Amino acid sequence: MKDENGTETSEWEIASTSKMISYGFGYLIINFLLTTYSRIVFYFYEVEIGLPVIYVGLAFVIFAIWNMVNDPLLGYLTDKPLKWTKRWGMRAPWIVISSFPILIFYLLIFMPPNENILIIFLFMVIITCLFDTFFSIYNDHVYGGFTNQFRTEYERRKGFGIILIVAGFGSMFLGLIPPLIIRYGDRNSFILAALIMVIILMLCNIFLFFGIKESEELKEMFIRGYETSEEKSFLKTMKIALKRKNYVVILIAYTTIITTQTLAQASQIYFIKDVLKVPYTYAVFINLAGVIGFLISLPFWVNFAKNHGFKKTLILCTFLAAISYIPTLWITTIEERVIFTFLGGIPYAGYTVVIMPMAADTMDDVAVELGRRAESTLAGIRMFFFRVAFLVQGVVIMVIHIATAYNPDPNAVQTSLAIWGIRVHTGLIPAILMFAISLIVYKWYDLTGERKESMLKELKAKGL
Repeated sequence: MKDENGTETSEWEIASTSKMISYGFGYLIINFLLTTYSRIVFYFYEVEIGLPVIYVGLAFVIFAIWNMVNDPLLGYLTDKPLKWTKRWGMRAPWIVISSFPILIFYLLIFMPPNENILIIFLFMVIITCLFDTFFSIYNDHVYGGFTNQFRTEYERRKGFGIILIVAGFGSMFLGLIPPLIIRYGDRNSFILAALIMVIILMLCNIFLFFGIKESEELKEMFIRGYETSEEKSFLKTMKIALKRKNYVVILIAYTTIITTQTLAQASQIYFIKDVLKVPYTYAVFINLAGVIGFLISLPFWVNFAKNHGFKKTLILCTFLAAISYIPTLWITTIEERVIFTFLGGIPYAGYTVVIMPMAADTMDDVAVELGRRAESTLAGIRMFFFRVAFLVQGVVIMVIHIATAYNPDPNAVQTSLAIWGIRVHTGLIPAILMFAISLIVYKWYDLTGERKESMLKELKAKGL
């Protein structure tokens, strides 16, 4: 049978809509944990716990370095058939095994002991690293499962569109809860917010489990790929992947997007508290505006990508996103922040629609060269570079707060210099990064048209 693009497919390759919806819950959990971690953890330890900013920044640097090591390594170690693969599948068992520990350690992040600076610092480093160890396994196999379960461009476009709707509405709902609970100067409010979110995310995991079952054909594909190809070491796999130009371009683009979002999200609570000078509850209106802009523009961008291709969509949307960050340098009211966040949600929807399918395309391109599937290894490599985001967040906020003499007292009124520093790490640096992405993709990405068609034919010919 053929999909809407005329590509020949077999029955087992066509994923059901219910499976796509289930994966949406996996993406929701991943996005929420990453967003919330980057949004409030730095602030929580610097301001609410009172850990000196240089220790907080150092903890983020250690956390990022640990992640750079464990993400690709865990992806490689778990990206091979085991005794359970024939019965339970390749990716499903790892998703289940890692799904609940990440939530437990997420809650513990907000429960540091009332001890001296060194003990709190060590606690922060150990718990955040344990959190990410399980998160890495979960993330690698959810993303790897997307590439495996949804094989054609039609499926990936449809599947990711559905996933975005599920994750988008889920994010809108979940994102409203913490600001309603969190209060400046009340560390217990952060614990309560985390506990409520953990309970909700446990339920989301159950919905994910309904859709991660792998078909017999898919299990056989994993096993056959390892039986018929030379198993390559992690370093050799990474070397082959990094020689594929388009994989590297999307890796850089994706990493820069994550870095931009991480820095902007970490800056938001500082911006609300110290620049706008309003309670954190107002983050509800800001977050809601961004999600509404995202959701109402989502159908447009799905159609735009269908008609104009992934590359043009990514270039246009990252350019528009860069522009949307610039007003942060001068706005002074909550109303302005809401308006520009709404406008920023529009291009955010566009580049979110295409970035994962483009990453999946580049993984296919690497699979052709490898002669086998290695999505978890490739996802691990990608997460290795993604952790640059936390490195940048930790270093940038630490350096700017030290240079501008930011006062971590929850009740402090910041100086003009400190406020300008917050504006820089909230808007100026993210704008520069997004402009850079649009230029990089425009100049170097070329997995389109005939080149992409040729890659897909070769992939099918190799039974991958």
